[in-house]
Amino acid sequence: MSETLTVAVVGATGAVGREMLKTLHERKFPATKVRAFASARSAGGKVPFGEGELTVEELKENVFDGIDLAIFSAGGGTSATFAPHAAHAGCVVVDNSAAWRMDERCPLVVPEVNPQALEGHQGIIANPNCSTIQMLVVLKPLHDAARIRRVVVSTYQAVSGTGQKGIEELERQVRDLFNARD
Repeated sequence: MSETLTVAVVGATGAVGREMLKTLHERKFPATKVRAFASARSAGGKVPFGEGELTVEELKENVFDGIDLAIFSAGGGTSATFAPHAAHAGCVVVDNSAAWRMDERCPLVVPEVNPQALEGHQGIIANPNCSTIQMLVVLKPLHDAARIRRVVVSTYQAVSGTGQKGIEELERQVRDLFNARD
């Protein structure tokens, strides 16, 4: 096992990417190096990480050499395009989009529920959406204790789940509403 661990956050300038960086720092994730990736438009900018900042690098097909783990939260199109390049470079991808959730080659994993699904992964690991993850973590021990046969669920999800553009759109709409504009 390597003594160093380089972690990349892909989509680091978005709302979820920033939260991922914050969580990596707060939970003292054992990375020796953390790198932030986003679009060419964001490259060169800064994102907060701990007490300092990371410089955002442009996401390209050839940036994954030397990266051990990449956490993707940049949308399905970006994940579909770049995750295979990361996996080919030997990087393990944990994808937060819907791009790989139904791909039979990629395990769909919630660590507290089915960690065994990680065995034999081919470099890309998918996760369910945020509502599903939370629900399954709670339902798994209940299912183990007394077999659950049916669950009926309704979710009301935050606009932040759509990313920074969705948050900005909601803010603009609220301002317009309160100022009697269309």
